[in-house]
Amino acid sequence: MRFEIKFSGHKNIRSNHKKTIEITKDSELTPKGDCIIGVNASHGCSDLPRSLKEKLQNPKSKVQFLIKVADHEFIVNGSGNEDLTLTHTEDIVIRKSDFKCPRTLSIKCDKSSYLLPREMVALLQDPKSRGTFTIIIE
Repeated sequence: MRFEIKFSGHKNIRSNHKKTIEITKDSELTPKGDCIIGVNASHGCSDLPRSLKEKLQNPKSKVQFLIKVADHEFIVNGSGNEDLTLTHTEDIVIRKSDFKCPRTLSIKCDKSSYLLPREMVALLQDPKSRGTFTIIIE
């Protein structure tokens, strides 16, 4: 199963958080949002299809995230969990830890936003840039 979420860049993208990656439907971003890599996302957790949510809530699910901006790609691997509520209307967060809240899409991920290639971050600092955040569960 594959599900693609579109997002945009923003001048305040820093992408230097050591534990999370976030995309948000919000259009504004302050420099304090240092895990956010994209704004104006087409979906928040609550908008995801039920079939995808069920797979994300399976602790046996291995989840891959493909983040693509222009010719650059970044892959993150994570896990599903039965305690994920996936109810936040605005945000999607993938985490290295096993912390869960309504914004959490996946836990125990192998990368966070500070590992995003700086070339991608530079592109994402242009509000005209566009990216895709693809969720892949086999």
